[in-house]
Amino acid sequence: MTDSSASLDQWLERLMHQHHAAIDLGLERVAEVARRLGLLDQPLAPRVISVAGTNGKGSTVAMIDACAQACGLSSVCYTSPHLLRYNERVRVNGLEASDAELVAAFERIERARLAEPAVSLSYFETGTLAAALIIRQQSPDIAILEVGLGGRLDAVNIFDADVAVVTTIALDHADYLGTDISVIGREKAGIMRAGGAAVLGSRTLPDSVAEYAEQLGVRVVAALGTTFDYHTSSGQFDWHGIAAKGQPLRLEQLAQPQLPLDNAASALQALVLAGIEPDQAQVSQAFEALTLAGRMQRIGRWCLDVAHNPHAAGWVARKLANGPVPQGRIALLAMLGDKDANSVVSELAPVIDGWVCATIEGDRGRSAASLAERVIAGGGQVMFEAHSVADALVWIDKNEALADWEVLVCGSFVTVAAALEWLNKRSQGVDG
Repeated sequence: MTDSSASLDQWLERLMHQHHAAIDLGLERVAEVARRLGLLDQPLAPRVISVAGTNGKGSTVAMIDACAQACGLSSVCYTSPHLLRYNERVRVNGLEASDAELVAAFERIERARLAEPAVSLSYFETGTLAAALIIRQQSPDIAILEVGLGGRLDAVNIFDADVAVVTTIALDHADYLGTDISVIGREKAGIMRAGGAAVLGSRTLPDSVAEYAEQLGVRVVAALGTTFDYHTSSGQFDWHGIAAKGQPLRLEQLAQPQLPLDNAASALQALVLAGIEPDQAQVSQAFEALTLAGRMQRIGRWCLDVAHNPHAAGWVARKLANGPVPQGRIALLAMLGDKDANSVVSELAPVIDGWVCATIEGDRGRSAASLAERVIAGGGQVMFEAHSVADALVWIDKNEALADWEVLVCGSFVTVAAALEWLNKRSQGVDG
């Protein structure tokens, strides 16, 4: 039985514990419930773009969405994880889905999964189906889906994509995806469809990605650095690629977004292959106005980024190195235990003058002491070890000697979420 009076928070708490594993890759169970809901009877939307990769997925989705809206199209995006509110995961024309929309979707899914024979679904699988139900209800011109983990066996992959984007391939989630880059590439390429289009959004993807596309019979494969590319000049960038029918296409003097340009170029190529050709003014309008929480997000002297692996940390370090030089810069670092902390510290070290390490609690957490060992081993100075991200923020905030220093907060979505909550309370005069 479903509880029609349950709030969104109550539903989310229930979903966290209803399945035996937090991550359970495979499509059979989620596809069965999707069939019961009628979600596989027809395409999810007139245009569907799916985005997989190790880093840059959220940025790419956000830029595709912003450009689509600038072209006057209606859109629904599905992304994960969220920072402060679950509602962030489903955005309708740029606005978060309401509690009522999400609860109504969860109630429908619960009835469908409990029909005989009952099917067990994970938190992410249920959320993916909820997003799909909202997409169907909204009937947008375009749906943009971010793959959660991997690609081939991710719940998002029950829906066919007209355009599949693979942003980057790097080592991450090794417990689920392994450590063979070629195998990881093939798994993420699994979101491609025969007869569809694919965008390869990195210059250093393993050969397995393009090989899979060829074996599958993907109609159009656009690769960064060959089929499409960009170059920058005077704070703007020029882009060239191919249109949906294969003819060359150029967009010049575009405003640069505050997000990786490889992802911006890939977003444009994906949108064009979906049959949408924005002009220079529309792209610049979209990129100038676009901000993405937790991606080089600046709030006063605080810079927040969800970077949690070496590839992402390297990008953050390059952005900081190319920006204004502060009096000093602290890194507030808190990471999960299954991430490559040594390499993240190594990537950030050239732009960091001192470190504050914080503990993340829980089964996947990592202690401040463990991080501090890695910082010290790399030659860094650990200024403080905190029991939590909030404690670290308070220590930095109250340390008058550091009042003029810039603070980079990074290491995980959990870290940035805690920092945003603390900064919000601080701005409202609430004791954090």
